[in-house]
Amino acid sequence: MIGTILWALIAGTIIGMLGRLLLPGRQNISIWVTIGVGVAAALLGGIIADVFGVGETAGIDWIRHAIQVGLAVLFVYIAARLTGSRPAGGRTQR
Repeated sequence: MIGTILWALIAGTIIGMLGRLLLPGRQNISIWVTIGVGVAAALLGGIIADVFGVGETAGIDWIRHAIQVGLAVLFVYIAARLTGSRPAGGRTQR
């Protein structure tokens, strides 16, 4: 149980960082958002890969990892759009 949680955090951190690295431009999000996005992408990508029957293959599961990183790019983009565009101080610009 602890090993599974630890592995999800490590894999999620790596996948989140890869998603952030592959997304062009600057993302104004915190490291904690990046890790959360990575963990969500890893879990959802694993489920999607299992549904399509490519979650467990002989050797390295490249297709599953590609799905996870692709989702991380999408989730980082969404998180950056939702949190990064707010002006400082909570004021709206006109």
